[in-house]
Amino acid sequence: MKLVDGTGISTPDNQARYPQPSSQAPGVGFPLARLVGVICLSTGAVVDAAIGPFEGKGHSEHDLFRQLLGALCAGDVVLADALYCSYWLIAMLQAQGVDVLFEQHGSRITDFRRGRRLGARDHLVSWQKPPRPHEMTREQYATYPDELTVREIQVDGRVLVTTMLNPRKTRKRELSDLYAQRWHVELDFRNIKTTLGMEVLRCLTPQMVEKELWVNLLAYNLIRLLMAPAAVESGLHPRDLSFKHTVQIWTQWVLLNSARNQDCQRDTLFKLIAQVTVGQRPGRLEPRARKRRPKSYPWLKVPRDLARQQVRELGYLPNG
Repeated sequence: MKLVDGTGISTPDNQARYPQPSSQAPGVGFPLARLVGVICLSTGAVVDAAIGPFEGKGHSEHDLFRQLLGALCAGDVVLADALYCSYWLIAMLQAQGVDVLFEQHGSRITDFRRGRRLGARDHLVSWQKPPRPHEMTREQYATYPDELTVREIQVDGRVLVTTMLNPRKTRKRELSDLYAQRWHVELDFRNIKTTLGMEVLRCLTPQMVEKELWVNLLAYNLIRLLMAPAAVESGLHPRDLSFKHTVQIWTQWVLLNSARNQDCQRDTLFKLIAQVTVGQRPGRLEPRARKRRPKSYPWLKVPRDLARQQVRELGYLPNG
């Protein structure tokens, strides 16, 4: 089981390689990079990742995900949100023997009166190949099948799309429970960006930005490498353990053992890591909103040098 999703990462000064969003005025915003990752559902480890500009031709989440298809093997199952529910992506993954479970894209109409009925709000339907996109060559377009047979189900107020077509092997409720675990990818990116401090990268050149990204992902996977055996030896699942607690335990463990010049006691370390487990999160849903009010400073809408000059001349910042 593999999780796929994307996120944005701010960089300090890389406008040429990672330009700021077009919605921001020049000289005001910050360079923004896009990161797409393939993450193991069981352990939370990053299998592979791709980075590119947040905007521009050839740098969408779909384009970056296509660079990661080599990280998937026949028999894998990919969980992703509605953004990835594309005819082209599903066709490419099926050609590799990879199954998918996506939420239905809002632009597609689901009519359960059509297709072959499998149960209540559960049917097989054929998707016809869409017209050729302008960025796709005729040769590439011809390699895709003329239609796709997918399974659409409606459960818990949402429509899911999957290539696991046999209702006896994969029941409707099982698919719903499996898709509910897609939320783990949001927590994994939170651990990578917030817990490890990667929300804003520090390096100045594009080469060093990518190096900094991979070093952070390596550190993240090393923490996951500690959590997996600690969970197994304690009779737990790796997802039951707290990532932040593991980071804190390992940091203090290294400091104490380096000061005492003693070797790490493996069993003791794993027991300490397994002491704290995360709470149960059935039907996890969190609003993307802040609870604490920010300070009532106006937005800086001009370059900082110009703002300083305006304050010197006028004594205040206009339009503030």
